[in-house]
Amino acid sequence: MEEILKRFASGKIDIKEACRELKRESVRRVKDFARIDMNRLYRTSIPEIIFAEGKSSVEVADIALALASTENFALISRTRENDVAEIKKHLKDQKEEFEIRYNAVARTIIVKKHGYEFKKTGKIGLIAAGTADMPVAEEARVVAEVCGCEVIKAYDVGIAGIHRLVEPLEEIINANVGAIIVVAGMEGALPAVVASLVNVPVIGVPTSVGYGLGGKGVAALISMLQSCSPGLAVVNIDNGVGAATFAAKCACRKE
Repeated sequence: MEEILKRFASGKIDIKEACRELKRESVRRVKDFARIDMNRLYRTSIPEIIFAEGKSSVEVADIALALASTENFALISRTRENDVAEIKKHLKDQKEEFEIRYNAVARTIIVKKHGYEFKKTGKIGLIAAGTADMPVAEEARVVAEVCGCEVIKAYDVGIAGIHRLVEPLEEIINANVGAIIVVAGMEGALPAVVASLVNVPVIGVPTSVGYGLGGKGVAALISMLQSCSPGLAVVNIDNGVGAATFAAKCACRKE
């Protein structure tokens, strides 16, 4: 974009040509199945995140390599082991060196150029009520770190043994975080408890963990939406990505 603007400023191209080139730069087509939003990170502070569900492993690999080769990295959510194998196969044809970080619990893959590091410009807390909530919590952690956050986490501190929350919550508050993500299934009470104790935004994430009628996250979602604790926002069931990106915007906002 800077190069295009410099050529326009020097008179080498007119405004119509500059507009055409800028439009071409903003979207990159991958074969006939994807259009990558190349400027999303600069426009919103949140990078393009590839959602693997519903895509073949070949499509995931093609999109990931196209994005990583231009933006230095690609983040993929809801992945499968086959996606990792296909990306490794694609990397054999690349001239540049890339590394893969696969988190099997979070079901995320990061493909990044060798030596590239994510800058940390903010800090958030991350709390999971139970061990069964870890996959969603880990998805949130990975996404938040890519979005520029240092993450201070505490897992298995739910309300069934509320005394477990005291020490890790004190640590998170003392770290001066910009937001706290709280992940919980069952009745989803923990986010409301945390929101009643802290002075930063809390993002509740209901998970599809539970029994019977309220299972699959419905009871947790309704409980969080009905909370009387002020300062609590709620994302959809199992939406670690949504929670992490919102928390990052709270914690990494520009002064």
